[in-house]
Amino acid sequence: MAITYLKKSPKTSSTDDTKTTEIVKELLKDIEENKEQACIDLTKKFDKYDGDIIVSKERIEEIKKTLDQRTKDDIQFSYDRVRTFAEAQLKNYGQDFEVELSPGLFAGQRLIPVNTAGCYIPGGRYAHIASAVMSVTTAKVAGVKNVIACSPPKESVGAHPTIVYTADLCGADVILNLGGVPGVASMTNGLFNNPPADIIVGPGNQFVAEAKRILFGKVGIDLFAGPTEIAVIADDKADAEMVAVDLVGQAEHGYNSPAWLYTTSKRVADEVMKRVPELIADLPEVPRTSAEAAWRDYGEVILCDTDEEMATISDEYAPEHLEIQTENLDWFHKRLKNYGSLFIGEETTVAYGDKCSGTNHILPTKGAGRYTGGLFVGKFIKTLSFQRMTKESTKTVGAACARISRYEGMEAHARTGDVRLRKYGFSN
Repeated sequence: MAITYLKKSPKTSSTDDTKTTEIVKELLKDIEENKEQACIDLTKKFDKYDGDIIVSKERIEEIKKTLDQRTKDDIQFSYDRVRTFAEAQLKNYGQDFEVELSPGLFAGQRLIPVNTAGCYIPGGRYAHIASAVMSVTTAKVAGVKNVIACSPPKESVGAHPTIVYTADLCGADVILNLGGVPGVASMTNGLFNNPPADIIVGPGNQFVAEAKRILFGKVGIDLFAGPTEIAVIADDKADAEMVAVDLVGQAEHGYNSPAWLYTTSKRVADEVMKRVPELIADLPEVPRTSAEAAWRDYGEVILCDTDEEMATISDEYAPEHLEIQTENLDWFHKRLKNYGSLFIGEETTVAYGDKCSGTNHILPTKGAGRYTGGLFVGKFIKTLSFQRMTKESTKTVGAACARISRYEGMEAHARTGDVRLRKYGFSN
């Protein structure tokens, strides 16, 4: 039997997006410029509220005393089940499970890979073989059925032959000779007889990043990526030459690739600042040009008094790649919280992770390490929750749901509980 729409909506959830986007842009600009005062003024305008912004402890205690006990009991009922389920998710992270939250109320989750992933593989200035490995391999291991890869073509050649070979080896089902905005848009919209991508991953230049940002929502993305970054934490035990070489190793990515050094050693700082320009001058023309601009405009050397100060400044920057070249490696490993990928000790280096050591090199930049990690199998897997109940459990769950809904002013929600309570012979 064919699918038949007995009612088809004239609008979609995105119908009003354009107008909303312009309004929000103006509001965000106002808040960025005028900060707290803008928030206060806009709250007066839209919410007609002219009181304290931060809720005081005294106000919280006053509310606790004035709320009726039935309301507090219903809120506690909701809290207990949501917390229990969240604890079960944490305990069973990365796997399917089901748990009984209260008599007759069962909830759980299933992990299901997305159907189609689009992998963007840069191929402009350099042939990024490793990016093909990182994105396509991870998607296939996650269980993605359709993996579409695209890479910028060269005149009369198409995508770089080694990128094509690598993407095929790693399991790409389709490889497109497309780059930049056309590549991202093609995978998003399901062009060239391909299914539309559910998620698009992979690094790229600023135009690729902006295309992903604009299309986010219509398609999932791995992260909002900017220019690649490196930071090195070094004390007086560090080999200054090795530190300098590692900083230059990432600066060659592009003119706007930050390279940061946090150190407690004035000796290391001085030697690195002397050696970096010398190492850059010795590079071939293309990487030399990029590294010179990157170090000149985005390089920083920050002298600290203590290990704790180095850790604090590092967590503020949340660098994409972070190397630790210190005596106290274990302390830093346990203390540091914000970064994309960590390289512990001088024996390893960012380039190893970039190319072949195993960890993924598609990582958060521009401080995004404060709230997310890099590409991993979980980016391609949806964590989907479910619940099922007995009729008897409706006596408590349905009644609490109806009361909470009415507290919130959502009568239609409340009636979905009412109808079940009546059908199963319970009163609310």
